[in-house]
Amino acid sequence: MPAAVLFDQDGTVVDTEPLWMAAESGVVGRHGGTWTTERGLQMVGKPLLESAAIMIEQVPLPMTPGQVVAELLDHVRTALREDGVPWMPAFPDYLLQLREAGVPVALVTSSYRAVVEVVAELAPHGGFDTVVAGDDVTAPKPAPEAYLRAAHRLGVDIRDCLVIEDSPSGIEAGLASGARVVGIPCMLPVVPREGLSRVGSLSELDAATMGRIMAGEVVDTVGPR
Repeated sequence: MPAAVLFDQDGTVVDTEPLWMAAESGVVGRHGGTWTTERGLQMVGKPLLESAAIMIEQVPLPMTPGQVVAELLDHVRTALREDGVPWMPAFPDYLLQLREAGVPVALVTSSYRAVVEVVAELAPHGGFDTVVAGDDVTAPKPAPEAYLRAAHRLGVDIRDCLVIEDSPSGIEAGLASGARVVGIPCMLPVVPREGLSRVGSLSELDAATMGRIMAGEVVDTVGPR
């Protein structure tokens, strides 16, 4: 088993990408612009300030990146509080599997604590042992800092950890950290690359499969993309 499992948040354990896209559309709409699904997809996995800068440039918006981020966070946080956290279907059972095996877990995300704390608070089966949010680091994904910080907090070697991601920037961060990485497609395809395992769902990560990955095998059940 891994020394710890380090989860990305959006699109990996929580189906919040539609909430972020709705928030982006709302911000743009309030200023008379339009926001397409194609534009929303380019934001997946990016740091919030980078996403805000893209929105300001493409619409354009008469706002600062900080103002855009504040509005996005308020929209998503309110939706989570009012409607509940939309967990990915296999996540609660997988988290329980890890808890029963005594494997520490961390939530490592580019989202800010204003949103992450709601997700962590409402997580099932005791939630996460530590949380690293986007505003906790100086170099967000695709830099490895967030994953390295999570491993340090848990007192484990990052090379003995399993990172689970869905976005290109998150996968890059996990691989750069030295962890074993599993990509699970959500809003975007996960393209094959050296050292990256791919599965279609968390439900495929049983103890035997995790053992193969931690031993250095690349497991790929997704097929060519």
